[in-house]
This record gives sequence, C-alpha cells and structure tokens, in this order.
Amino acid sequence: MSRIKQSLIDQTNLTSERIDDALRLERETGSTLDQVLISRGFLSEPDAHAFFASYLGIDRRAELSGISVPGDFIMKVPVQFARTHNLIAIRELDDGRIEVATCNPLDVQPMDDLAALLGVEVEPVLCPKLEITGLINRAYRHKADGVDEALGDISEQDIMGLAAEVEQSEDLLDVANKAPIIKLVNMLLFQSLKLRASDIHLQPYPDRLQVRMRIDGILYDMEAIPKRAQEAITSRIKVMGKMDIAERRLPQDGRASIRIGDGDVDVRISTIPVNNGERIVMRILDKTAKVYRLNEIGLDEDNLKIVRRYFSYSHGMIFVTGPTGSGKTTTLYAALTEMSSSEKNVLTIEDPIEYNLDGVSQVQVNAKKGLTFASGLRSFLRQDPDIMMVGEVRDHETADIAIRAALTGHLVLSTVHTNDAASTVTRLLDIGIEPYLVSSSLLVVIAQRLVRTVCHVCRQPSDPTQEDLYWLEDLNLELSQFKDEKIMKGTGCDDCFHSGFQGRTAIYEVMPIDEEIQKAVVEHSSATDIKRGAIERGLRTLRMDGIQKILQGVTTPEEILRVTQLDIT
Repeated sequence: MSRIKQSLIDQTNLTSERIDDALRLERETGSTLDQVLISRGFLSEPDAHAFFASYLGIDRRAELSGISVPGDFIMKVPVQFARTHNLIAIRELDDGRIEVATCNPLDVQPMDDLAALLGVEVEPVLCPKLEITGLINRAYRHKADGVDEALGDISEQDIMGLAAEVEQSEDLLDVANKAPIIKLVNMLLFQSLKLRASDIHLQPYPDRLQVRMRIDGILYDMEAIPKRAQEAITSRIKVMGKMDIAERRLPQDGRASIRIGDGDVDVRISTIPVNNGERIVMRILDKTAKVYRLNEIGLDEDNLKIVRRYFSYSHGMIFVTGPTGSGKTTTLYAALTEMSSSEKNVLTIEDPIEYNLDGVSQVQVNAKKGLTFASGLRSFLRQDPDIMMVGEVRDHETADIAIRAALTGHLVLSTVHTNDAASTVTRLLDIGIEPYLVSSSLLVVIAQRLVRTVCHVCRQPSDPTQEDLYWLEDLNLELSQFKDEKIMKGTGCDDCFHSGFQGRTAIYEVMPIDEEIQKAVVEHSSATDIKRGAIERGLRTLRMDGIQKILQGVTTPEEILRVTQLDIT
C-alpha cells in the first residue's frame, strides 16, 4: 500500500475503495490527486487542504483579507498567469523567498515557472480558491490605475471618434488599444473600485467636469476633466447604459455590467440635465466583494446571540431598519448566508440584486413588467418557501402580504426606512396594518447605521483636542474612561486617503418584541413610549452601541455624533 493511500486512510474518513477510485481517476484524467478529491466530492476543499498541508508539511491559511501583495509580483507576473494557475504572492520572507498562496499543492510545474519569473525561491501556502481569486482581482486593480494617463491622451479628434457599439459585458482589464475616451471612463471605474467607492459623481461646471467619489459614505473631489471632453464622456457613459444619447433635456436611467477578470460589477447610471450640461451619478455594485457573515459586521457578543436566535425561528417577521446606505441589505445577506442550507427553500425579491448568494433563489423587481415587491411576494407563497426576503416594505399591500406570510408559517425578512427600532413598529400601524397583526407576527427589529473605522495603518492613541472634549461631553463620556486618557485616531496616510478612516462597521439597536411591546402596540402607544420602556428593560440604543465602539478604539466620537440622535431620557 502506498504511503499517501495509508495516510488518507489514517487521517480522513475515506475508504480504501474510494481512495483507489481517486488514484485511478488521477491516472486517467491527468489531474493531480488533490484536484480529483475536491472536484469529485470525495473531500471538501478545507478537508483536502488540511490533509495535504499535514502530509506535505506546508502552511495553510483560511483567508487572505488584509493582505498586501508584494509590488514585485504584480509587476513581473501577468494577471493571466496568476488566474490560470491560482497563484498569488502574500508576503516576502526575511531570507528573500516569497510566500505564494496556492489551492493546488501537487501541481508543482506552475510554481517552478513562477520562481523563474520572479527570480527567487517561492514557498507554497495552501489557501481556498475563492480567497486566492479575490486577492488576485484586488491586487491587479491597482496596476490598472491610470486616469491621469488617459486624460493626457485626449485630443479634439479623439473626442469626435466615440465608439457607438459596446460589448454586452466589457472586461475593464483590457485597456490596451481602446479609444482615449473609452479608456478614461474605464479608468474612472477602476479607480472607484480601487478606492472602495460606492458612487462616482460627474458634476459639470462652466470650465470643467468635476469627478467626485463617495468613499465610506463621504464625497471626495477627485480629478477635474477638461470641459472639451464633457460631451464625449457623457455620450460614452450613456452608450454603456443603453440610454438615448440624443436626449439631453430629460433625466434618464440605465445600467451596465462590466467584467473585472472573473468577477462582475453592476453599474447603475442616472443622468439629469443641469445648467452646465448633464450631471451623471454611477452607483457601483461590486459583485466580487465579499459577502459577510453575522460575526463580521459589527454585532457585539450579546447582540449577535439575540440576532442569531431570532434568525433561527421557523416563522415570524424580522425587520432591519435605517436610512439609505446604512448596510441593511448586507446584514440580511449575512443572515441568509448562515441560514441557507440544502434543507431550506430560500427566496428573495430585491431591487437591485446586489450580490449573488449560493443556494438562494433571487428575483429582480421589474416594475415595467408588473413584477413588484407585492406581486413577487404573492407568487413566492406558491413556491413552498421556508424563508423569504423582501428588499423593502414601502406600502400597505407589501407589508400586509409579508405579515400574513409570517403568520402562516414562513420566516420573512425585510427592510424599512425609519430612524430607530421603535419607529418601525409605529410605521407599520401608520400604513394601515392592524395592531393585532403587528404584535403577533413581529419577532425583532434591528436598527443600524454605518460608521467609519479608524485606519488600521496610521491609527495611534492621541491627546484629545478641545473639539474632541466637546464631542465627549455631548456623549457623556469622561476622558478617564480611555486608556492613558488618549483617544484612538488615524493620523492620515495614503492607504486611507489621508482621512484617518478606512472601512466601515455598523452600530446596532436590537429590539426584540417582548410582551410589553406587544401590549403597547395594541394600545397604539407612541414610538417614544415604546423606546423608553425598552431602554428601561435593557435595550441598548444606537448611540450606546456607538459609545462602546469608541471606547474599544474602533471609531471616533465625531463619527458617532454624525450618525446618531440624542437618546430618549
């Protein structure tokens, strides 16, 4: 018996017969043994990697978030090579070798080729394929940045030569041989992805077209494009969005799908006529972005236990509330990712579908064809669902169907636009839902806001300024509550756009619907009374949760004051 076969028998639950099958397939197909074990379902990827890491004596990593790929790798290794062989450098070792993430530990030829390309020895580290693909896409986006270079290529002749035909889904990594205007628009999209921007604004002025990007919820001025390029850029974006380039006096909406390597990015385009031309906003939906789990979105231990308990119920209504852009959909996706299984039928109706979830049937709202939240939800009830998610409850009809579905044995998740958890209860009553239906169907309401987090690169404890002291006073915080009486702040660096902040997390107000609230609903109590009673029984408000994150050094007092209101006393 071969050594590897004996090791597989000792360390995995595979039988001798199945291992023989795998070894036979290895010989017949030419694939390596690890590829056969994973592709044929003999072992899951984590189990196969755990075995081969032990057998070959190499390191293993479960994720690659926060990794900065060495610049030498990006300069010397073509993106096609990295993608074809699923290889990406993750760090330089002290002795000059480079650690390289791979998901195929037995495929040694590409590793030898990579060592020749780099001119140094490489050390393999086993990682999941999905993590490697994501890091490759993130790393090579930086290489593709060149907005200034595209701006320099624009001439009067180029502006008139705008291409009229666009492929269904263009790969933005292919920027060679593109007309300068097309290249410029592609580069703007690239830069937005590199900077994690959610929106690109093109605002016309008398002398220029100003590019602005919303990063972590804040708008920043970027490049100013020469006025002579404005018409051509506007037309190019309209062509991408399949809009009417001749219509300049009416608002228009469009959408485009662009490809970045293996991943798709949806772009929602909106134009309105203003006094200096047409103003354009492009909303970026990066489908290659990571879908988070509930323990990664800012819920502390107590709130996480409460939320997980209610998301495991078999029936009832759960609302996530907050203003536009507060991360409500991300929270619901995190819940669906944990709930989705082969034993449950999960259906969602969304506008738009922001990320594709494995094992979940997702429906896109299409008002022109009559597919609304209400009609889609009504159809769902004939699909034998276990869990349903409605993108948003906006009217009486949608709310009524959702709540009746929750009462007839389905778990229904949705979002609503209210200021806090208590206001959600009274909003349902305001749009005409009977109090007895609200009190008997509602399980929990989760209110949330997004706050910027202190940059992990330039963060350091700092002495508070006079302004910081005023903010602390507003939050009823004492300087003595902080370690060494210093506040964690970012000094500003290239990584955080010199803002001191990088990334966002959420603050939460999780309000279970207990007997007291049910009674208050039936008695038509106000949102203020419901919230005051809940606080007395232990509800932690958005501001209270935010204060905890200030004390932990996650965010700053100014951020919490920016997104929260004064608590009821």
